[in-house]
Amino acid sequence: MKLGLVGFPQVGKRTLFRLLTGKDPQPGGKKENLWGLANVRDGRFDRLVEIYSPRQETPAQMEFLLLPDLDKEASRNEEVLKSLEHVDVICHLVRTFRDEAIFHLYGQVDPRRDILVFTEELQLNDLLFVEKRLERIEKEQSKKKEVQKVAMEKDLLTRMKGHLEGGRFLRTFPLTEAEQKLIASYPLLTRKAVIIVLNVGEDELGRPDRIDSVTEEFRELDFQWIAVSAKIEQELSQLEAGERQTFLEELQLDQPALDRLTLLCYRTLGLISFFTVGPDEVRAWTNRQGALAPQAAGVIHSDFERGFIRAEVMKYQDLIRLGSEQKVKEVGKLMQKGKDYVVEDGDIISFLFNV
Repeated sequence: MKLGLVGFPQVGKRTLFRLLTGKDPQPGGKKENLWGLANVRDGRFDRLVEIYSPRQETPAQMEFLLLPDLDKEASRNEEVLKSLEHVDVICHLVRTFRDEAIFHLYGQVDPRRDILVFTEELQLNDLLFVEKRLERIEKEQSKKKEVQKVAMEKDLLTRMKGHLEGGRFLRTFPLTEAEQKLIASYPLLTRKAVIIVLNVGEDELGRPDRIDSVTEEFRELDFQWIAVSAKIEQELSQLEAGERQTFLEELQLDQPALDRLTLLCYRTLGLISFFTVGPDEVRAWTNRQGALAPQAAGVIHSDFERGFIRAEVMKYQDLIRLGSEQKVKEVGKLMQKGKDYVVEDGDIISFLFNV
């Protein structure tokens, strides 16, 4: 599961990418995509590591793609849009901080304009695809044997065209199961989830009203929103744990925004974490939301799924509240679950299997 990090020049993409992945893209380097893995910063995982002091700790991860800068001219953004076809979630980094020493492509900072420009490019990209597909269907209609399927596709594309022309994203366009299958291979960008990451100044931290003032006109597009100060996050990354906590308290923040960002990205991908624990390793495993216990077992090893017997499940909150696995067992909170159990976010699981 991949996320694409996109934005105009000088909005902080490279700084954010480096903070997330540890990779250091050179400013002014080659205009190409750069991949990197980012740890999911989950406080539950950190707490389990404290409890078990394992020899190895393995957090959940997700993949980020850093894309070249967007440009004023749409024709120069074609490669960026093409690359976005290969990601599952689009992260649009938008600058709200003001610094006269850092130029902006449009001459002045205006987050609404930047979001609108990029949003319109995504809509235009999909509209052009839909129109070309409709033209092709018209030309080849007489040659097609599956007349009913062609008619269904034509009707669907026509309705999608109207939806896009109304300034909306296809993510909000209702589809039946059959229609979803019909367009599954289409490279439609407005069907993807979008996270708008506002790169704010220090004076904007802890001010949700600043975000609300930007989000109002985009509510119908079903975006996710988060405010991050790349500058502050960079400063935090250079501090020791104690100093970091003091700095956060001075800023009146509960946790680094980067922690919230990775969790938001993870959940927007439709993913959850379950944990395996012990003195050898504490590990966060990535699982699809709504997956059954055997499928979760298969994430660890195919043999676990093939020979699944049952799952022993402990709830994270029960372990923290009671203090130990033994106490969890004593009060009857260690549950035995079968093949129909839907794994929940934060479950601590031990799988029994026989192959």
